[in-house]
Amino acid sequence: MSPVKVFGSPPFTNVARVLLCLEEVGAEYEIVDVDFGAMEHKGPDHLSRNPFGQVPAFQDGDLMLFQSRAICRYILRKHRSSDEANLLREGVPEEAAAVDAWLDVEALRYEPDVHAVFVQHRVVPVLGGEPDERVIAESVARLEETLAVYEARLAKRRYLAGDGVSLADLSHFPYTRYFMEMPYAAPVFAAYPRVTAWWERLSARPAVRKVASMMAGGSAGGSG
Repeated sequence: MSPVKVFGSPPFTNVARVLLCLEEVGAEYEIVDVDFGAMEHKGPDHLSRNPFGQVPAFQDGDLMLFQSRAICRYILRKHRSSDEANLLREGVPEEAAAVDAWLDVEALRYEPDVHAVFVQHRVVPVLGGEPDERVIAESVARLEETLAVYEARLAKRRYLAGDGVSLADLSHFPYTRYFMEMPYAAPVFAAYPRVTAWWERLSARPAVRKVASMMAGGSAGGSG
């Protein structure tokens, strides 16, 4: 069986999310770089894979997918081989619903604020601009509100959706990895010791360590 293909580069956070899921299940894959400098992401070949001209795109035989969280769900369903590998908690309706709920929190509350800080701190200076400190401050304040909810949740569970790691936890990794390199991270996370311990548990996973090394030195953002 041919390895699946992931179109995009590891420094892009949404590409990294897909690579992390592939590493967690031990699937074979090939990374196909998309040259943003040459605008390949807006060319007809890539638009046939991802109609929004973003990364990642994902190919498994004749199947083509886009949107990283949807790709991750596909990967985890296809490769589930044991209860330990059930990172979607399917088969247990209450736990599956919790995974979905916390994935929504990550996508709709957590990532937008971390992304805003990332753009101002990392992207704007590269483009020759000055970071908007007001945007950073407001985003960090909202992030603190979100993490206060996480802290309360993690007082009851080791992970967001239960006592075992799930996609809801892993999906936080790519942007948080970049955020932890910024000066805002230390004081924010120091205020939430359970969140810090949760992050340390995630960071210790072999798949996470491998993808972190693949992202190293990148300056890319999210895309799709």
